[in-house]
Amino acid sequence: MSILVVDVGTSGMRSAVVDPDGRIVHEEHRELLPDSPMAGLVEFDAALVAEVALEVSRNVLAAAGPVEAVGITTQRASTIVWDRVTGEPIAPALGWQDLRTVGECLALREQGLRLAPNVSATKLAHLLDLHDPDRSRDLCFGTPDTWIAWTLSGGALHVTDLSHAGTTGLVTTDGTGDWSPKVLEILNIPRAMLPTIVDSTGVFGEATALEGAPALAGLVGDQQSSLIGQGCVRAGMAKITFGTGGMLDLCLGEQRPPFPTRGEHGTFPIVAWREAGQPVWGTEAIMLSAGTNVEWLRDDLGLIDSTADSHVVASACEDTGGVLYVPALLGLGTPRWDYGARGTLLGITRGTGRPEVVRAVLEGVAQRAADLVEATEADSGVAIPTLRADGGMTENPTFVQAVANASQRAVEIAPVKDATTLGAAYLAGLAIGTWGGWDDIASIWAPRAVVEPNGTLDRDRWSEALDRSGGWHADLSGIDF
Repeated sequence: MSILVVDVGTSGMRSAVVDPDGRIVHEEHRELLPDSPMAGLVEFDAALVAEVALEVSRNVLAAAGPVEAVGITTQRASTIVWDRVTGEPIAPALGWQDLRTVGECLALREQGLRLAPNVSATKLAHLLDLHDPDRSRDLCFGTPDTWIAWTLSGGALHVTDLSHAGTTGLVTTDGTGDWSPKVLEILNIPRAMLPTIVDSTGVFGEATALEGAPALAGLVGDQQSSLIGQGCVRAGMAKITFGTGGMLDLCLGEQRPPFPTRGEHGTFPIVAWREAGQPVWGTEAIMLSAGTNVEWLRDDLGLIDSTADSHVVASACEDTGGVLYVPALLGLGTPRWDYGARGTLLGITRGTGRPEVVRAVLEGVAQRAADLVEATEADSGVAIPTLRADGGMTENPTFVQAVANASQRAVEIAPVKDATTLGAAYLAGLAIGTWGGWDDIASIWAPRAVVEPNGTLDRDRWSEALDRSGGWHADLSGIDF
Protein backbone atom coordinates (compact mmCIF):
# COMPACT_ATOMS: atom_id res chain seq x y z
CA MET A 1 0.00 0.00 0.00
CA SER A 2 2.31 2.71 -1.29
CA ILE A 3 1.55 6.40 -0.95
CA LEU A 4 1.87 9.25 -3.45
CA VAL A 5 2.98 12.57 -1.94
CA VAL A 6 2.57 16.00 -3.51
CA ASP A 7 5.00 18.37 -1.79
CA VAL A 8 4.78 22.07 -2.69
CA GLY A 9 7.67 24.13 -1.34
CA THR A 10 8.51 27.80 -1.61
CA SER A 11 10.84 27.23 -4.55
CA GLY A 12 9.80 23.91 -6.04
CA MET A 13 7.36 21.05 -6.50
CA ARG A 14 8.08 17.43 -5.61
CA SER A 15 6.01 14.32 -6.20
CA ALA A 16 7.14 11.01 -4.76
CA VAL A 17 5.99 7.48 -4.03
CA VAL A 18 6.74 6.16 -0.53
CA ASP A 19 6.58 2.42 0.18
CA PRO A 20 5.40 0.71 3.41
CA ASP A 21 9.00 0.64 4.71
CA GLY A 22 9.10 4.43 4.61
CA ARG A 23 11.41 4.55 1.58
CA ILE A 24 11.06 6.97 -1.32
CA VAL A 25 11.02 4.63 -4.30
CA HIS A 26 10.59 7.24 -7.02
CA GLU A 27 10.38 11.02 -7.09
CA GLU A 28 10.40 13.95 -9.48
CA HIS A 29 11.19 17.57 -8.61
CA ARG A 30 10.59 20.77 -10.56
CA GLU A 31 11.93 24.17 -9.65
CA LEU A 32 9.17 26.76 -9.30
CA LEU A 33 10.63 30.02 -8.11
CA PRO A 34 8.35 32.84 -6.96
CA ASP A 35 8.47 36.27 -8.57
CA SER A 36 9.50 39.43 -6.74
CA PRO A 37 8.32 42.39 -8.84
CA MET A 38 9.48 44.84 -6.15
CA ALA A 39 11.36 44.66 -2.87
CA GLY A 40 9.15 43.00 -0.27
CA LEU A 41 6.69 41.56 -2.82
CA VAL A 42 6.55 37.80 -3.43
CA GLU A 43 4.09 36.34 -5.96
CA PHE A 44 3.61 33.10 -7.86
CA ASP A 45 1.41 31.68 -10.61
CA ALA A 46 -1.10 29.34 -8.96
CA ALA A 47 -2.33 28.01 -12.32
CA LEU A 48 1.24 26.93 -13.14
CA VAL A 49 1.53 25.27 -9.72
CA ALA A 50 -1.60 23.23 -10.47
CA GLU A 51 -0.34 22.30 -13.93
CA VAL A 52 3.04 21.15 -12.65
CA ALA A 53 1.48 19.26 -9.71
CA LEU A 54 -0.59 17.18 -12.10
CA GLU A 55 2.30 16.62 -14.50
CA VAL A 56 4.87 15.44 -11.94
CA SER A 57 2.30 13.31 -10.10
CA ARG A 58 1.25 11.56 -13.28
CA ASN A 59 4.89 11.03 -14.27
CA VAL A 60 5.73 9.47 -10.91
CA LEU A 61 2.70 7.18 -11.00
CA ALA A 62 3.59 6.09 -14.54
CA ALA A 63 7.09 5.16 -13.35
CA ALA A 64 6.27 3.64 -9.93
CA GLY A 65 2.85 2.12 -10.47
CA PRO A 66 -0.47 2.58 -8.67
CA VAL A 67 -0.83 3.79 -5.09
CA GLU A 68 -3.56 3.43 -2.47
CA ALA A 69 -3.62 7.00 -1.20
CA VAL A 70 -2.25 10.53 -1.60
CA GLY A 71 -0.74 12.83 1.00
CA ILE A 72 -0.37 16.58 0.47
CA THR A 73 2.11 18.88 2.20
CA THR A 74 2.74 22.48 1.23
CA GLN A 75 4.22 25.81 2.21
CA ARG A 76 1.94 27.54 4.66
CA ALA A 77 0.18 30.93 4.67
CA SER A 78 0.67 31.65 0.96
CA THR A 79 -2.63 33.01 -0.34
CA ILE A 80 -4.57 31.92 -3.43
CA VAL A 81 -7.99 33.20 -4.50
CA TRP A 82 -9.90 31.69 -7.41
CA ASP A 83 -13.32 31.73 -9.06
CA ARG A 84 -15.45 28.87 -7.76
CA VAL A 85 -17.13 28.25 -11.12
CA THR A 86 -14.23 28.58 -13.56
CA GLY A 87 -11.49 27.40 -11.20
CA GLU A 88 -9.25 30.22 -12.44
CA PRO A 89 -7.15 32.31 -10.03
CA ILE A 90 -8.25 35.93 -9.96
CA ALA A 91 -4.72 37.30 -9.48
CA PRO A 92 -1.16 36.16 -8.79
CA ALA A 93 -0.96 34.26 -5.51
CA LEU A 94 0.81 36.04 -2.66
CA GLY A 95 3.69 34.11 -1.08
CA TRP A 96 4.05 33.79 2.68
CA GLN A 97 7.16 36.01 2.51
CA ASP A 98 5.21 38.85 0.88
CA LEU A 99 5.26 42.02 3.01
CA ARG A 100 2.93 44.33 1.06
CA THR A 101 0.39 44.43 3.90
CA VAL A 102 2.72 45.68 6.65
CA GLY A 103 0.82 48.96 6.77
CA GLU A 104 -2.52 47.21 7.11
CA CYS A 105 -1.13 45.08 9.95
CA LEU A 106 -0.01 48.18 11.83
CA ALA A 107 -3.39 49.86 11.31
CA LEU A 108 -5.24 46.79 12.58
CA ARG A 109 -3.36 46.99 15.87
CA GLU A 110 -5.42 50.11 16.62
CA GLN A 111 -8.50 47.86 16.43
CA GLY A 112 -7.00 45.35 18.81
CA LEU A 113 -6.16 42.84 16.09
CA ARG A 114 -2.53 41.68 15.98
CA LEU A 115 -1.66 40.07 12.66
CA ALA A 116 1.78 39.61 11.15
CA PRO A 117 2.22 40.33 7.43
CA ASN A 118 3.48 36.81 6.75
CA VAL A 119 0.11 35.18 7.60
CA SER A 120 -2.72 34.90 5.09
CA ALA A 121 -5.37 37.17 6.61
CA THR A 122 -4.32 40.59 5.37
CA LYS A 123 -3.10 39.14 2.06
CA LEU A 124 -6.59 37.76 1.44
CA ALA A 125 -8.26 41.05 2.40
CA HIS A 126 -5.85 42.89 0.09
CA LEU A 127 -6.72 40.67 -2.89
CA LEU A 128 -10.44 41.04 -2.21
CA ASP A 129 -10.20 44.82 -1.92
CA LEU A 130 -8.52 44.91 -5.34
CA HIS A 131 -10.58 42.32 -7.22
CA ASP A 132 -13.89 42.03 -5.33
CA PRO A 133 -14.34 45.27 -3.39
CA ASP A 134 -18.08 44.78 -2.83
CA ARG A 135 -17.61 41.06 -2.01
CA SER A 136 -20.17 40.02 -4.62
CA ARG A 137 -18.15 37.38 -6.51
CA ASP A 138 -18.31 33.65 -5.81
CA LEU A 139 -14.69 33.10 -4.86
CA CYS A 140 -12.65 30.49 -3.02
CA PHE A 141 -9.68 31.12 -0.74
CA GLY A 142 -7.03 28.61 0.05
CA THR A 143 -3.43 28.11 1.04
CA PRO A 144 -1.50 25.89 -1.41
CA ASP A 145 -2.76 22.66 0.22
CA THR A 146 -6.33 23.71 -0.50
CA TRP A 147 -5.43 24.54 -4.09
CA ILE A 148 -3.72 21.17 -4.63
CA ALA A 149 -6.66 19.26 -3.13
CA TRP A 150 -9.02 21.23 -5.40
CA THR A 151 -6.81 20.42 -8.40
CA LEU A 152 -6.42 16.70 -7.67
CA SER A 153 -10.15 16.30 -7.00
CA GLY A 154 -11.17 18.10 -10.18
CA GLY A 155 -12.72 20.95 -8.19
CA ALA A 156 -14.81 18.69 -5.93
CA LEU A 157 -12.96 19.52 -2.70
CA HIS A 158 -12.45 22.85 -0.94
CA VAL A 159 -10.61 21.82 2.24
CA THR A 160 -7.64 22.55 4.47
CA ASP A 161 -6.33 21.12 7.72
CA LEU A 162 -5.67 22.84 11.04
CA SER A 163 -1.87 22.83 10.63
CA HIS A 164 -2.36 25.07 7.59
CA ALA A 165 -5.40 27.01 8.83
CA GLY A 166 -3.54 27.90 12.00
CA THR A 167 -1.02 29.93 9.97
CA THR A 168 -3.66 32.04 8.21
CA GLY A 169 -4.46 34.37 11.11
CA LEU A 170 -8.12 33.58 10.46
CA VAL A 171 -8.80 30.91 13.09
CA THR A 172 -9.69 31.36 16.74
CA THR A 173 -6.87 31.19 19.29
CA ASP A 174 -8.89 29.25 21.87
CA GLY A 175 -7.98 25.84 20.47
CA THR A 176 -11.41 25.07 18.99
CA GLY A 177 -9.99 25.08 15.48
CA ASP A 178 -12.68 27.12 13.74
CA TRP A 179 -12.65 30.27 11.66
CA SER A 180 -12.78 33.44 13.75
CA PRO A 181 -15.99 35.49 13.25
CA LYS A 182 -14.23 38.54 14.73
CA VAL A 183 -11.32 38.51 12.28
CA LEU A 184 -13.61 37.81 9.31
CA GLU A 185 -15.84 40.73 10.26
CA ILE A 186 -12.98 43.21 10.73
CA LEU A 187 -11.36 42.25 7.41
CA ASN A 188 -14.70 41.88 5.56
CA ILE A 189 -13.94 38.34 4.46
CA PRO A 190 -17.01 36.22 3.55
CA ARG A 191 -17.00 32.96 5.47
CA ALA A 192 -18.45 31.18 2.43
CA MET A 193 -15.16 31.53 0.59
CA LEU A 194 -13.18 29.68 3.28
CA PRO A 195 -12.41 25.96 3.03
CA THR A 196 -13.73 23.25 5.33
CA ILE A 197 -11.19 22.27 7.99
CA VAL A 198 -10.58 18.51 7.98
CA ASP A 199 -8.31 16.18 9.94
CA SER A 200 -4.66 15.92 8.90
CA THR A 201 -4.97 12.12 8.68
CA GLY A 202 -8.13 10.50 7.35
CA VAL A 203 -9.74 9.97 3.97
CA PHE A 204 -11.40 13.20 2.83
CA GLY A 205 -11.91 12.63 -0.90
CA GLU A 206 -10.56 11.12 -4.10
CA ALA A 207 -7.82 12.28 -6.45
CA THR A 208 -10.01 11.83 -9.53
CA ALA A 209 -7.50 13.75 -11.69
CA LEU A 210 -5.02 10.87 -11.25
CA GLU A 211 -5.07 7.33 -12.62
CA GLY A 212 -7.10 5.05 -10.35
CA ALA A 213 -8.54 7.95 -8.31
CA PRO A 214 -6.58 7.09 -5.13
CA ALA A 215 -7.91 8.30 -1.79
CA LEU A 216 -6.85 11.72 -0.55
CA ALA A 217 -5.91 10.89 3.02
CA GLY A 218 -3.17 13.19 4.35
CA LEU A 219 -2.99 16.99 4.58
CA VAL A 220 -0.36 18.88 6.58
CA GLY A 221 1.84 21.99 6.60
CA ASP A 222 5.44 21.58 5.50
CA GLN A 223 7.15 22.12 8.87
CA GLN A 224 4.70 19.89 10.70
CA SER A 225 5.18 17.29 7.98
CA SER A 226 8.93 17.43 8.54
CA LEU A 227 8.35 16.94 12.28
CA ILE A 228 6.32 13.80 11.58
CA GLY A 229 8.71 12.65 8.85
CA GLN A 230 11.56 12.67 11.36
CA GLY A 231 9.61 10.55 13.80
CA CYS A 232 9.00 13.36 16.32
CA VAL A 233 5.51 12.14 17.11
CA ARG A 234 5.73 12.00 20.90
CA ALA A 235 5.77 14.88 23.38
CA GLY A 236 9.23 16.31 23.95
CA MET A 237 10.67 15.42 20.52
CA ALA A 238 11.99 18.17 18.26
CA LYS A 239 13.41 18.70 14.79
CA ILE A 240 15.04 21.60 13.00
CA THR A 241 14.89 22.19 9.26
CA PHE A 242 17.58 24.21 7.49
CA GLY A 243 16.14 25.42 4.21
CA THR A 244 15.87 28.97 2.91
CA GLY A 245 15.06 29.82 6.51
CA GLY A 246 15.21 27.63 9.60
CA MET A 247 12.36 26.22 11.69
CA LEU A 248 12.58 24.35 14.97
CA ASP A 249 9.39 22.48 15.84
CA LEU A 250 8.67 20.72 19.12
CA CYS A 251 5.87 18.19 19.66
CA LEU A 252 3.94 18.84 22.88
CA GLY A 253 1.01 16.42 22.64
CA GLU A 254 -2.59 17.28 23.46
CA GLN A 255 -1.73 20.14 25.85
CA ARG A 256 -1.88 23.54 24.14
CA PRO A 257 0.98 25.98 24.91
CA PRO A 258 -0.09 28.53 27.54
CA PHE A 259 0.51 31.55 25.28
CA PRO A 260 -2.13 32.38 22.63
CA THR A 261 0.07 33.87 19.90
CA ARG A 262 3.75 34.26 20.88
CA GLY A 263 5.70 33.17 23.92
CA GLU A 264 7.99 35.35 26.01
CA HIS A 265 11.01 33.90 24.22
CA GLY A 266 9.66 34.32 20.71
CA THR A 267 8.18 30.93 19.80
CA PHE A 268 4.68 30.32 18.48
CA PRO A 269 2.03 27.69 19.25
CA ILE A 270 1.25 25.43 16.31
CA VAL A 271 -1.07 22.54 15.60
CA ALA A 272 1.28 19.74 14.60
CA TRP A 273 -1.58 17.66 13.22
CA ARG A 274 -5.19 16.75 13.98
CA GLU A 275 -6.53 13.21 14.19
CA ALA A 276 -10.17 12.25 14.84
CA GLY A 277 -10.89 15.85 15.76
CA GLN A 278 -8.14 16.01 18.41
CA PRO A 279 -5.31 18.47 17.76
CA VAL A 280 -1.74 17.62 18.69
CA TRP A 281 0.09 20.80 19.70
CA GLY A 282 3.62 22.04 19.38
CA THR A 283 5.74 25.16 19.28
CA GLU A 284 7.74 26.67 16.45
CA ALA A 285 10.84 28.85 16.54
CA ILE A 286 11.89 30.69 13.39
CA MET A 287 15.19 31.70 11.81
CA LEU A 288 14.39 34.10 8.97
CA SER A 289 17.46 33.25 6.91
CA ALA A 290 19.52 30.04 6.91
CA GLY A 291 20.47 28.67 3.49
CA THR A 292 19.95 32.18 2.11
CA ASN A 293 23.30 33.10 3.66
CA VAL A 294 25.14 30.39 1.75
CA GLU A 295 23.42 31.54 -1.45
CA TRP A 296 24.68 35.06 -0.65
CA LEU A 297 28.25 33.73 -0.42
CA ARG A 298 27.80 32.03 -3.80
CA ASP A 299 25.66 34.38 -5.86
CA ASP A 300 26.51 37.83 -4.53
CA LEU A 301 30.01 37.65 -3.06
CA GLY A 302 31.38 34.93 -5.32
CA LEU A 303 33.37 33.40 -2.45
CA ILE A 304 32.18 29.89 -3.35
CA ASP A 305 31.21 28.30 -6.67
CA SER A 306 28.48 26.07 -5.26
CA THR A 307 26.74 25.48 -1.95
CA ALA A 308 28.81 22.31 -1.51
CA ASP A 309 31.97 24.44 -1.75
CA SER A 310 31.11 26.09 1.55
CA HIS A 311 32.22 22.94 3.35
CA VAL A 312 35.43 22.62 1.33
CA VAL A 313 36.39 26.28 1.77
CA ALA A 314 35.50 26.43 5.47
CA SER A 315 37.57 23.29 6.09
CA ALA A 316 40.67 25.15 4.98
CA CYS A 317 40.85 26.85 8.40
CA GLU A 318 40.51 25.40 11.90
CA ASP A 319 38.51 28.35 13.22
CA THR A 320 37.31 31.78 12.16
CA GLY A 321 40.15 33.66 13.82
CA GLY A 322 37.66 35.55 15.97
CA VAL A 323 35.33 36.52 13.11
CA LEU A 324 31.60 36.34 13.85
CA TYR A 325 28.74 36.60 11.38
CA VAL A 326 25.14 37.31 12.34
CA PRO A 327 22.77 35.91 9.64
CA ALA A 328 20.20 38.71 9.83
CA LEU A 329 19.79 39.39 6.12
CA LEU A 330 16.02 39.66 6.66
CA GLY A 331 16.12 40.64 10.31
CA LEU A 332 16.13 38.41 13.39
CA GLY A 333 13.36 35.99 14.28
CA THR A 334 13.13 33.94 17.45
CA PRO A 335 13.87 35.00 20.16
CA ARG A 336 14.41 38.72 19.49
CA TRP A 337 12.08 39.43 16.56
CA ASP A 338 13.91 42.48 15.29
CA TYR A 339 12.89 43.22 11.70
CA GLY A 340 15.40 46.07 11.59
CA ALA A 341 18.45 43.93 12.41
CA ARG A 342 20.82 43.31 9.52
CA GLY A 343 23.58 40.88 8.63
CA THR A 344 26.76 41.72 10.50
CA LEU A 345 30.38 40.59 10.06
CA LEU A 346 32.55 41.35 13.09
CA GLY A 347 36.18 40.84 14.09
CA ILE A 348 37.76 41.15 10.63
CA THR A 349 41.54 41.68 10.56
CA ARG A 350 44.17 41.85 7.83
CA GLY A 351 44.62 38.12 8.36
CA THR A 352 40.95 37.31 7.67
CA GLY A 353 40.60 35.38 4.44
CA ARG A 354 38.02 33.57 2.38
CA PRO A 355 37.98 30.40 4.55
CA GLU A 356 37.41 32.38 7.75
CA VAL A 357 34.53 34.34 6.28
CA VAL A 358 32.83 31.21 4.89
CA ARG A 359 33.29 29.36 8.18
CA ALA A 360 31.95 32.37 10.09
CA VAL A 361 28.77 32.32 7.97
CA LEU A 362 28.20 28.61 8.64
CA GLU A 363 28.88 29.04 12.35
CA GLY A 364 26.57 32.06 12.48
CA VAL A 365 23.65 30.00 11.21
CA ALA A 366 24.60 27.28 13.71
CA GLN A 367 24.59 29.82 16.54
CA ARG A 368 21.11 30.89 15.48
CA ALA A 369 20.06 27.25 15.64
CA ALA A 370 21.23 27.17 19.25
CA ASP A 371 19.19 30.34 19.88
CA LEU A 372 16.09 28.50 18.66
CA VAL A 373 16.80 25.54 20.93
CA GLU A 374 17.23 27.75 23.99
CA ALA A 375 14.10 29.78 23.22
CA THR A 376 12.01 26.66 22.65
CA GLU A 377 13.12 25.12 25.94
CA ALA A 378 12.42 28.38 27.78
CA ASP A 379 8.93 28.88 26.34
CA SER A 380 7.84 25.24 26.58
CA GLY A 381 9.58 24.16 29.77
CA VAL A 382 10.63 21.01 27.90
CA ALA A 383 14.27 19.91 27.59
CA ILE A 384 15.50 18.93 24.12
CA PRO A 385 18.26 16.31 24.60
CA THR A 386 18.96 15.71 20.90
CA LEU A 387 18.15 17.47 17.65
CA ARG A 388 16.85 15.79 14.54
CA ALA A 389 17.66 17.79 11.42
CA ASP A 390 16.83 17.92 7.73
CA GLY A 391 17.13 20.41 4.88
CA GLY A 392 19.82 21.20 2.33
CA MET A 393 22.36 22.53 4.83
CA THR A 394 22.51 19.17 6.63
CA GLU A 395 24.58 17.90 3.70
CA ASN A 396 27.43 20.16 4.89
CA PRO A 397 29.56 18.36 7.53
CA THR A 398 31.23 21.56 8.74
CA PHE A 399 27.87 23.16 9.35
CA VAL A 400 26.31 20.18 11.14
CA GLN A 401 29.35 19.94 13.44
CA ALA A 402 28.96 23.64 14.21
CA VAL A 403 25.28 23.07 15.14
CA ALA A 404 26.30 20.29 17.53
CA ASN A 405 29.01 22.47 19.06
CA ALA A 406 26.84 25.57 19.39
CA SER A 407 23.89 23.70 20.91
CA GLN A 408 25.99 21.14 22.82
CA ARG A 409 23.67 18.43 21.61
CA ALA A 410 23.93 15.46 19.33
CA VAL A 411 22.47 16.11 15.89
CA GLU A 412 20.70 13.23 14.15
CA ILE A 413 20.62 13.82 10.40
CA ALA A 414 17.51 12.69 8.54
CA PRO A 415 17.92 9.87 6.00
CA VAL A 416 16.43 12.12 3.30
CA LYS A 417 17.21 15.75 2.64
CA ASP A 418 13.57 16.85 2.88
CA ALA A 419 11.58 14.90 5.47
CA THR A 420 8.36 16.74 4.52
CA THR A 421 7.65 14.06 1.93
CA LEU A 422 7.81 11.28 4.51
CA GLY A 423 5.54 13.09 6.98
CA ALA A 424 2.72 13.51 4.47
CA ALA A 425 3.10 9.87 3.44
CA TYR A 426 2.86 8.69 7.05
CA LEU A 427 -0.36 10.67 7.65
CA ALA A 428 -1.99 9.25 4.51
CA GLY A 429 -0.74 5.76 5.28
CA LEU A 430 -2.11 5.86 8.82
CA ALA A 431 -5.52 6.64 7.37
CA ILE A 432 -5.60 3.55 5.14
CA GLY A 433 -3.71 1.10 7.33
CA THR A 434 -0.26 1.12 5.74
CA TRP A 435 1.00 1.76 9.26
CA GLY A 436 -0.88 0.65 12.34
CA GLY A 437 -0.22 3.63 14.59
CA TRP A 438 2.19 6.28 15.80
CA ASP A 439 4.55 3.73 17.35
CA ASP A 440 5.06 2.30 13.86
CA ILE A 441 5.91 5.76 12.56
CA ALA A 442 8.35 6.42 15.39
CA SER A 443 10.10 3.09 14.80
CA ILE A 444 10.91 3.88 11.15
CA TRP A 445 13.34 6.68 12.12
CA ALA A 446 16.91 5.76 11.14
CA PRO A 447 19.29 8.76 10.90
CA ARG A 448 21.97 8.58 8.25
CA ALA A 449 24.48 10.02 10.72
CA VAL A 450 24.70 11.20 14.32
CA VAL A 451 27.07 14.10 14.99
CA GLU A 452 28.24 14.62 18.58
CA PRO A 453 29.75 17.89 19.87
CA ASN A 454 33.54 17.93 19.62
CA GLY A 455 34.12 21.47 20.83
CA THR A 456 32.27 24.64 21.77
CA LEU A 457 31.30 27.95 20.21
CA ASP A 458 31.41 31.07 22.38
CA ARG A 459 27.77 31.83 23.22
CA ASP A 460 28.58 34.91 25.32
CA ARG A 461 30.48 36.51 22.47
CA TRP A 462 27.63 35.53 20.18
CA SER A 463 25.14 37.42 22.36
CA GLU A 464 27.31 40.53 21.99
CA ALA A 465 27.29 40.11 18.20
CA LEU A 466 23.48 39.87 18.21
CA ASP A 467 23.30 43.13 20.15
CA ARG A 468 25.46 44.87 17.55
CA SER A 469 23.38 43.62 14.62
CA GLY A 470 20.10 44.79 16.14
CA GLY A 471 18.27 48.05 15.57
CA TRP A 472 20.09 48.95 12.35
CA HIS A 473 16.85 50.23 10.84
CA ALA A 474 15.16 51.78 13.86
CA ASP A 475 11.77 52.18 12.20
CA LEU A 476 11.63 48.47 11.32
CA SER A 477 13.02 47.45 14.69
CA GLY A 478 10.12 49.27 16.31
CA ILE A 479 7.57 47.08 14.53
CA ASP A 480 6.25 44.23 16.67
CA PHE A 481 3.52 41.89 15.52
